[in-house]
Amino acid sequence: MKKLNGFLLSSMVALALAGCNNQKKSGAEEAGATGAASDSVATTAADTLKLPEPFATPATAKLSNIIGWPAGETPVAPAGFTVTKFADGLDSPRWIYVAPNGDLFIAESNKNPRQPGNPKEKGNAKGFSADRITLLRDADKDGKPELRQVYLQDLNQPFGMLVLNDYFYVANTDALYRFPYKAGQTKITGKGEKIMDLPAGGYNNHWTRNIIANADGSKIYISVGSSSNVGENGMEHEVRRANILEINPDGSGERVFASGLRNPSGLDWAPGSNMLWTAVNERDNLGDDLVPDYITSVKEGAFYGWPYSYFGQHEDPRLKGQRPDLVKKAIAPDVPVGAHTGTLGLAFYDQKTFPQKYHNGAFVGQHGSWNRSKFAGYRVAFVPFANGKPSGPPEDFLTGFIADPQKGDVYGRPIGVAVLPDGSLLVADDSSNILWRVTAQK
Repeated sequence: MKKLNGFLLSSMVALALAGCNNQKKSGAEEAGATGAASDSVATTAADTLKLPEPFATPATAKLSNIIGWPAGETPVAPAGFTVTKFADGLDSPRWIYVAPNGDLFIAESNKNPRQPGNPKEKGNAKGFSADRITLLRDADKDGKPELRQVYLQDLNQPFGMLVLNDYFYVANTDALYRFPYKAGQTKITGKGEKIMDLPAGGYNNHWTRNIIANADGSKIYISVGSSSNVGENGMEHEVRRANILEINPDGSGERVFASGLRNPSGLDWAPGSNMLWTAVNERDNLGDDLVPDYITSVKEGAFYGWPYSYFGQHEDPRLKGQRPDLVKKAIAPDVPVGAHTGTLGLAFYDQKTFPQKYHNGAFVGQHGSWNRSKFAGYRVAFVPFANGKPSGPPEDFLTGFIADPQKGDVYGRPIGVAVLPDGSLLVADDSSNILWRVTAQK
């Protein structure tokens, strides 16, 4: 395992707090390329967050051991909800996409190759990423898909998916592809068209690339995580990274939409607004309670601090004095959701079958910690919203993933979340290879 200044480097994340083509630019220029839009810290709920001093606790690694779910056991939802197994026997189901016709596409992918004996993945099967997308169809809406079909295979760590303008888009770790698409088809066999190269791989699990289109389909947004924890390999290796990029549907017109986002993963539009939101993993090895992961609105042209500062203008001591100009430009994100929680999934609840308190709020998939002395994350959190803005702190929604915190045993790890047309919530548990369905009791 590599070390930086005596502190461990690794993968995933820990704690729940209470409460214009730029390819020719240097990494440092890229990180601050869009900072000019905001010259001061935004006034948000995050500004009232009291953060500990860096290194208030020693660097640590508490790794989870995935033991799988016992027969008949499920995650735990609040009273009034039922949790059932929607599908199992998948191979690292990381992301869920709901097509306009209701078909469900599941990206099955992982580190490639997985390292045998990697302690951070010791509960997972050894081998390679499945590198495929599976189609699930539940036409009779009984919560049990009657069709399960490999839809697309021989990919390269696929993650984000999108149906747009009669194309099926797939974001591999190294490129964005599109394939001719017809609603209802059960398999793609034709050769795809590569419309954009992307920087491949990344620090730990920062190989994921997510995509989403705007309301009129004129733009596509792509999340690209960093290749390092805090730029320790040199910012020349971070060009086009730690960003959300914007392109036209044919891959042209690339520009940085927002920057300084260490590892943006989940992308969704807040209901009742035209505001893009993202879920972001923050940095490691500053202590148990630093730095909180977050969900945030993504402001065009904004710089969110990575790697030089966190939560606005809190300067990272490991990069002190290197870029005071960029620290000054950094804005604070909207909602802290716990340090090292492995916050990846994000889906706004845009249906009506859940109780009123959940309407228009955000469900957040938290894969769980490794860089903290006590487990955090390993849950699906809920953040209430009103009028397109957060209206309360994060709260538990789907829990029960931790079997024995002393032994480090966990049943599974939630990641992707998606709201289905029938109003249920689907949760991808990539470590136990299960999709969980949460419904409101009638």
